[in-house]
Amino acid sequence: MAAGSLRHLAPGWYAVVMGLAGLALAWHRAVPLMGEAAGAAALAIGALAAAVFVVLATATLWRGWKHPDAWAEDRRHPVRHVFIAALPISVLLLATVAVALAGPHPLLRALWWIGSLAQLGVTWWVLARWWRAAAAGGLQWAGVTPGLFIPIVGNVLVPLAGVPLGHAEWSAAQFGFGLLFWPVVLVLLVARVLVQGPWPDRLAPTAFIVIAPPAVVGLALLQFGAPPLAAWTCWGMALGSFGWSAAQARRIVAQPFGVPHWGTSFPLAALAALTLRLAEPGGVLAVLGPMLLALASVVIAGLALGTVRGLRNGSLLQPETVPVATAAP
Repeated sequence: MAAGSLRHLAPGWYAVVMGLAGLALAWHRAVPLMGEAAGAAALAIGALAAAVFVVLATATLWRGWKHPDAWAEDRRHPVRHVFIAALPISVLLLATVAVALAGPHPLLRALWWIGSLAQLGVTWWVLARWWRAAAAGGLQWAGVTPGLFIPIVGNVLVPLAGVPLGHAEWSAAQFGFGLLFWPVVLVLLVARVLVQGPWPDRLAPTAFIVIAPPAVVGLALLQFGAPPLAAWTCWGMALGSFGWSAAQARRIVAQPFGVPHWGTSFPLAALAALTLRLAEPGGVLAVLGPMLLALASVVIAGLALGTVRGLRNGSLLQPETVPVATAAP
């Protein structure tokens, strides 16, 4: 990676880890229906997610050393700052994959706590920005994109590994914090679409992020032992969000490939995971679940190929091209 390219390694790159880890969890959920081959696939994809994380984390540290101004610009940017939360979410997801595949372990408990507390800290920081934006004249519509779900609702991921690790109470508390702001962000997004129109074409793939909150909430509720009907409600919300997001498919495909396309990956994997979690042999979801898993797998494989191609030809690590308003302090 060239030194100049490193400058443009924005936090959004951690969406790659999120997508791969989410796909590993989805394949793990497929084991009851598809057998141990699904478990082997989950292990391989989970290992790949961990390897990608190590590479990105190393590059991020190097970037912070060589280009501290670029890191500061990420924090000030009205759109890009929310993707900083993708880093602690990646840690949470890797801990979740490891717990699902290998069971509780003290090292995984430490990894989970790091991700949980870092995610909480990023959430507080983003909310503090909202107050500063309000004091400066109001929240800018340019910054209202589905990416807002990442720092705000990312907290609902905590129970997926927290409950089996023995931290159900803290998991429930942080889950509630994320759940509180899920409808707030959703209302903001709908208002932005109605008042300002959709976000820039380059960010069109992030429309799929709307699927993730209800899908993950459904998985978390089942982890808490909630009645299956509660998860079915979330599944219906996730499926409806999928239909709404899929309406943007033509617009998404028309865009040159970029890192924002990875915004489709984790939501599709989360929907597949919840569907497989609810599936019973002989039921409708036992057919739909593998279909959604196949869709998520094909999409993520295509994203991976596009990423490798983009890194080879140098088209990915480029300056931001989306015009946005002046950042909040």
